[in-house]
Parts: sequence; structure tokens; C-alpha cells
Amino acid sequence: MTATLQRLFTPILDNNPITLQILGICSALAVTTSLATALTMSLAVIAVLIASSSIISLIRRHIPNAIRLIIQITIIASLVIVADQILQAFAWEMSQRLSIFVGLIVTNCLVLGRAEGFAMQNGVGASALDALGNGLGYALILLIVGAIRELFGAGALFGYSVLPNATEGGWFTPLNLMMLAPSAFFILGLLVWSIRAIKTEQVEREGPAIVREEEARLP
Repeated sequence: MTATLQRLFTPILDNNPITLQILGICSALAVTTSLATALTMSLAVIAVLIASSSIISLIRRHIPNAIRLIIQITIIASLVIVADQILQAFAWEMSQRLSIFVGLIVTNCLVLGRAEGFAMQNGVGASALDALGNGLGYALILLIVGAIRELFGAGALFGYSVLPNATEGGWFTPLNLMMLAPSAFFILGLLVWSIRAIKTEQVEREGPAIVREEEARLP
């Protein structure tokens, strides 16, 4: 696999920002009550990720090291404000449903982490591709959690009925727990367990095993 494809596809499963790096958990818990909110949040994060990483990479040689974090946060915050204003202008109802969580993208460790950890050391093209890959990995988990919560919590997907509701003569009784944040926490836990059961290399080794391995390398 070429370096370009690796930057794009590795963050989706092999190094997913949510299930492996454990970043962006708060939004995964808060905005996944439906597929529509999960998708909107994902698109906003992807847009901010790509734009911030590209801009920071473009000016990285002109950013004083002592104030680089301040500049990065300022750029990210400005882009988040733009994204929030666009959402309010063209999707007011969705903006109201997402409440403050679009604005809180600026505190998402994933966005600042890619800016500091990758964009500051790489070119614009590579940084944009890295941001897109991480954004897609983030979006994948949000959409999976959102689909499960909406399906079992309301019997619908994207607001359209999928499971016949008992109140309308059907057989399905919505699970109210799915509309609460703890359900997202449990679903995320099961996703992490499932992925690491398949990809065993993602399982953290025990402390003593790491110590023994390091001792074995000593002359």
C-alpha cells in the first residue's frame, strides 16, 4: 500500500481516532441519538479538520514555536465559527438539535492533535489527506453508533420508520435507554471490543510483559 493510501485508510480501522486513540468521545456520546445528527456532526468535523490541517501546514514554517498552540487553536476556532454560522444559515433546525456541540469541535482533541502531530511536520497535500482519513474514521464510528441508537431507540433511520412501532399497531417497542448517553458509551465499548477481537494487534499489552520485552533487548 502506498503512503498516500495509508494516510487515507489507516485511520479508518487500523488507527481509528475513536476506537483506538480514544479521541472525540464526548461528541460520540452526545450527538448520536440519530443518524442525521451524527452525519451532520461528522461532516462539520471533517470540514474543520481538512481546512485547519491545510492552513496550519501551509504556514507552519512561519509559526513561532513558543505560540504555535495559540495560533493553532485560533485557526481552528475561527473555522468552527464559520461552520456553525453556515449550519445556522442553511440548516437551522439541525443547528438547534446539535446545540452547542458544533461549537465544541474546537475542544475536540482529534482536530488539535492532527494539527500539532501531523500538519506541523508535513506538506499541505499530505496533511489534508491525513485529516480526511481521520475524519472518515471518526465519521464511521459516529454513523454506526447513531444508526444503532436511532434504530432501536425510535425504530427509524434518518427519521423514516423501519421497525413497526407498537403504538401504531406494529410489534416493536422503542428502547428509551438508547436515547440516553450511557447507551452510546456501551455501544462504543462493544465496538472497541469487537474491533480488537478481530485485530488483536490493537490490544494493549500488560505492563510486566512490556518490561520483560524491554529487558530482553538490553545487552
